[in-house]
Amino acid sequence: MSINHRILFEDNHLIAINKQSGDLVQGDKTGDEILPDLIKDYIAKKYDKPGAVFLGVVHRLDRPTSGVVIFARTSKALPRMNKLFAAHETDKTYWAIVEGNVPKKKDRLEHYLVRNPKQNKSYAHDHEVPNSKKAALSYSVIKELDRYTLLEVKLETGRHHQIRSQLSKIGCVIKGDLKYGAKRSNKDGSIHLHARTLEFIHPVKKEPVKIVAPVNEKDALWKAAVGD
Repeated sequence: MSINHRILFEDNHLIAINKQSGDLVQGDKTGDEILPDLIKDYIAKKYDKPGAVFLGVVHRLDRPTSGVVIFARTSKALPRMNKLFAAHETDKTYWAIVEGNVPKKKDRLEHYLVRNPKQNKSYAHDHEVPNSKKAALSYSVIKELDRYTLLEVKLETGRHHQIRSQLSKIGCVIKGDLKYGAKRSNKDGSIHLHARTLEFIHPVKKEPVKIVAPVNEKDALWKAAVGD
């Protein structure tokens, strides 16, 4: 699987990829090939590196989710990027296509999430409960289709399955997301959640960086939702 055409940003310290649904950012019980290994192969070939290639995982996206994911190419950049993400000094925007219409054109959602590791699922509660973590996001409607709505989502916190869980809680299930109540799955196992943009100050060059990930143009619904 070639990743050359999916590279969104690359310099000496960082590399960003437009992750496809199904790509694994880190290994799991399936033993399937992981994105970092593909990127290491790409770097080794492009720069003719004979030894082991360094690549640090900075953040993750769920397997069925698509969009921008960034990796550190140097041991200098990795802790600095980790610090940016931990301090919420990155600006992340997601696009989500949800079933039906949303209650409000724009809103801020605040819930308390409880993660169930056995189910690999997070449950959203309106009030604080034992073992819960506060989760907050804001959304706004970009476009309404006949049976679906395209939302722009901005995260304030970075909890497990946060967008999926919080939108499901207000009755706005992401298309294809069976785990959180979708009516049916997508044929390719994807869900219509896409990490659209990532903005931050470069950890070494100290310059602003904005990375934008195109949606899958072969997907008719994404095309209908984001087209003019």
